[in-house]
Amino acid sequence: MFLREPSHILILVIVLVLLFGAKRLPDSARALGKSMKIFKNEVKELNADKPKEDDSDGDKKNSGA
Repeated sequence: MFLREPSHILILVIVLVLLFGAKRLPDSARALGKSMKIFKNEVKELNADKPKEDDSDGDKKNSGA
């Protein structure tokens, strides 16, 4: 893997700070965290709203034969 050693993580952090600056990193991480939270909530809602298809599929297959 890419990040097996602590030195790799340190180098990655240094590169990120140089690219984005120390001020933008916390803001970007905060925005990413909020986006992930919203995404997880939406996926949870979709799974909760999804009706059970196991029972309805079985009835449709048997009634058509």
